Formats: sequence, C-alpha cells, structure tokens
Amino acid sequence: MQRRALICGISGQDGAYLARLLLSKGYEVWGTSRDAKNNGFEGLKVLSIFDKVKILSMSPEDFCSVLQVFSEVRPHEIYNLAGQSSVGLSFEQPLETMSGIASGTLNQLEAIRIVDKSIRFFGAGSSECFGDTGGLPANESSLFRPQSPYAVAKAASTWHASVYRKSYDLFACTGILFNHESPLRPERFVTKKIVSAAKRIASGSNEKLKLGNIDIRRDWGWAPEYVDAMWRMLNLDAPEDFVIATGVSQSLREFVQVIFEEAELDWREHVIADPTLLRPSDPLECIGDSAKAKIRLDWRPAVVGAEVPKKIFHDSFSIM
Repeated sequence: MQRRALICGISGQDGAYLARLLLSKGYEVWGTSRDAKNNGFEGLKVLSIFDKVKILSMSPEDFCSVLQVFSEVRPHEIYNLAGQSSVGLSFEQPLETMSGIASGTLNQLEAIRIVDKSIRFFGAGSSECFGDTGGLPANESSLFRPQSPYAVAKAASTWHASVYRKSYDLFACTGILFNHESPLRPERFVTKKIVSAAKRIASGSNEKLKLGNIDIRRDWGWAPEYVDAMWRMLNLDAPEDFVIATGVSQSLREFVQVIFEEAELDWREHVIADPTLLRPSDPLECIGDSAKAKIRLDWRPAVVGAEVPKKIFHDSFSIM
C-alpha cells in the first residue's frame, strides 16, 4: 500500500525538502498552508515538485480546521512543521507564537486521537528549548531552559507530544532540531541575510551588512539531512524523541567570515554592529549531541562546520 504523508507547514524550508524526500520514496504527499490560494510555495517550485503534491488550507490554531483536514486526508504519517519559525519575531509576537506552535501541536494530537490513533506524528522541536548549553552538548536528557517565547512554545509542544504518547499510546515523537539551513531560508533568517548581502556586495553594491551579536555560537547543519532524520524517526518500531545536531559549533562571526571569503571579500570591510538588532535574551552558545540518533536512526550529518555556510553560498546560485 502506498504510504500517505501530510506535511503541515509545507511551504517552509523543511516542508519543501521533506516533500521531495518523501516523493522519492514513493509516498503520496499532501501539505497544508494557512492560505493555500495565496501562498507562492516558492520552495516547492524551486525543487520542481509543486505539481506533485496536493495542497490544502489549514489553520493549526483552529481545531475544526485541523480535524477537517485530517479526516479528509487520512494520512499514515503527519509531519508538523507549521508555526511561526523566527526566534526574534517571537519577542514581537509572543501570543501568536505560542498559539501557532503550542496550541497548533495540541490540536493536531487531539485530532489524531479522534480520527485515527494509528497515525504517526512527528513534531519539529528546537534546540532553543535548551537555552545556553554552556559549551556542553545537549542531549535527550538535558534540561529545558528556554530564553525566548519561541523556545517556550517549542518546549510546550515537545511536552504535549510526550503526554499524548504516554496517555493515549500514540506514535508521537519530537525531533529536537538544532539550527539547520539552506538556500530556501527566507530573508528574515540571519544566514540567508548574510549570503544575500555578500552576493550583492560582490556584484558591486556599496551597502553595509548590519548584524547584532556576532559572538553567539550555534550548531548549524544542512536542512536536507535533517528532514531525512524526521522520516527515520517515524519509521522506527516505537516512538522516541531525538536530538538532531552536528555536534560542531561555530560563531556567527566565523559563519560571516566563511561566506564573505567564498565571495572573495573581507567581511570586516562590509559588516557593522547594530544594537537595535540585539534580542532581549539570546543564548550565547548552543551545541547538540546526536549520539542517540547515530545509533538508533543510523543518521549521521555529512555537512558540518564551515562546510555548511560554504554549501549555502554556492547552492544559492543554483536556485536563483
């Protein structure tokens, strides 16, 4: 029987790459967006798969909307990638962030309980839940110390999935995903902002790239590899939560330097600090330990460290 997957939030970076992966494995792929008629679905179009997926409108905060879509599609697997995805924006829109992420997850789990308890559920968690790891890699046993409204919402979503897994015997799991990037990121993400600015400057622009704290350190990975981990999680015999990370951290300063070097530029001549871009609270360092994923999922990242910004920069030319 052909497997049927529903990707909630298919218009984002991860949704596009996951859809491509599932199609390559022979899945029938459905996706949702808040307003399917007015969404450009650029990621799906860039990957040349827009006409191969079926799209529906769904508002994760509206239980009736979720229930209607789940009842219509009757998927075997659900990947919840929906919700506001910017840490910075969550300080400006804390209520919308909590509602879209935490309430959205709860609505989906409850709909599964009503429609079909055999549906397998993946929830996209976040390394932001750990806060500042202090240079020590966080794993599945590490405590959550969220430092932003976004992180609080993601922590609540992770706990929602755990409660439904234990209380109703649902196949519900969370991938605690560390930062993962690609050319499909929108401009509001700092990695895409850096790459776009470097390309413009290399083409003759006299602009200055304005950044906040460039001393923060993050565990950056390659998005196509992370969606593979999602699929592997839903194909285990039993549901488990996993940290998905490279285990290598680099500072934003180092990330900028690599990008500008690839553009044959000296970043120090083109980057300036902008205090207005500083967040009210921002973990200094966050790094993950995915040893469990390596053993249980046979998952290992191939693109790590400085190779991540290099690949983002060079692959961005192929999607223009």
